[in-house]
Amino acid sequence: MLTLPDKRLALQAYEQILEFIMNGTLKPGELLNERRLADVMNVSRTPVRDALLMLEGEGILLRLDSRRLQVKQIQIEDYLDALQIRLLLEPSVARHAAGRVPADRLADLRAKVETLRAKGHVSSDERHLVREIDDSLHGLLCEATGNPQLTAIIVSLRRRTLMFDLRSVPERLESTCDEHLAILDAVARGEGEKAAEEMTAHIAAVRSSIINRLHRR
Repeated sequence: MLTLPDKRLALQAYEQILEFIMNGTLKPGELLNERRLADVMNVSRTPVRDALLMLEGEGILLRLDSRRLQVKQIQIEDYLDALQIRLLLEPSVARHAAGRVPADRLADLRAKVETLRAKGHVSSDERHLVREIDDSLHGLLCEATGNPQLTAIIVSLRRRTLMFDLRSVPERLESTCDEHLAILDAVARGEGEKAAEEMTAHIAAVRSSIINRLHRR
C-alpha cells in the first residue's frame, strides 16, 4: 500500500474515481464497492471512503442508504440548471481574465487547441485530451480571478455538465475548438466584453447541441 499522507491519498483517490466516472469505467447507476476500489487503486479503504464523501458532496454520487453509494444518473434538468449557473458566472470570469493571463500560457494552450482541431476526430482513447484542454482553458481563466471559492464552484458545476460532454456530441469537436480559440484570442487582446460574449456563446452552443441531440432520440 502507498504511504502518502491521508489527505493527499484521498485527493488522489478522488481524482482517480472521478476519472473512472468520466471515462465510463464506472457507469451511471452503478453501485460503488469501497473495498474493490481500494484494491484497484492499491490504497487503504480510508482515503477511498473520504474520496467518495467528496464526490457525494459534489452531487456526482447518490447515497441510497448508510452503506450504498451510486454513480448519479444526471437528469437533463440537472444538466440545464448547472449550465444556467455557468452562464451567469463564466462570462464574468472571462471578462475579468482578459489581459490578466500570461501570454506564454495563452499561446501554449492555443497551440494545443489548434492541434486538436486539426485532428478533426478523436478516438475513445483520446477523449481525455479533449477534457484536459477544456479543463485547462476554463481553469486558466478562473485562476486569473484570484478567487479560489469561485473557482471551486465552477469546477464543481463543470464536472456535473461534463457528464454530457463530447462523448455525447462528438460532432461538436471542431465547433468547440473554434469557440475556445475565440475566447483565448479575446482574452489575449485584453478585450473583456468580447471575452464574456464569446464565453456566453460557447456555453449556449453546448446547451443547444445537447437539447437538439435529446430531441432527435
